[in-house]
Amino acid sequence: MGRVIHFEIHAENPERAIAFYTKTFGWQFSKWEGPIPYWLITTGPDSEPGINGGLVKRHGPIDGQAIIAYVGTVQVASVDEASAKIQANGGSIVEPKFPIPTIGWLAYCKDSEGNIFNLMQPDPAAA
Repeated sequence: MGRVIHFEIHAENPERAIAFYTKTFGWQFSKWEGPIPYWLITTGPDSEPGINGGLVKRHGPIDGQAIIAYVGTVQVASVDEASAKIQANGGSIVEPKFPIPTIGWLAYCKDSEGNIFNLMQPDPAAA
């Protein structure tokens, strides 16, 4: 069975995207020393569930051809607090939080680069 082990964010302005994710979620970025501009993303300690990813400069403008989304889900303690941080750091809320019964609260968001992602606040009582 295949498992998600990595995600990748395509950004028009990598520095702006790095600032957005660092300020919003506290993620750490390190420049990869390979042949293309690429940053490795550490989203949390290895002792906690989750995955790490990468960020690459978007190839081409947003014109229907460029990659503009990664639909990864970010677990947060509070969707409301995270939504406020997203908006304060140049992102937006595409669909406000709604319940996934017995799982938690989910919201669709856009980062500073127009990429869509989800927020998930675990809450077995969500209804």
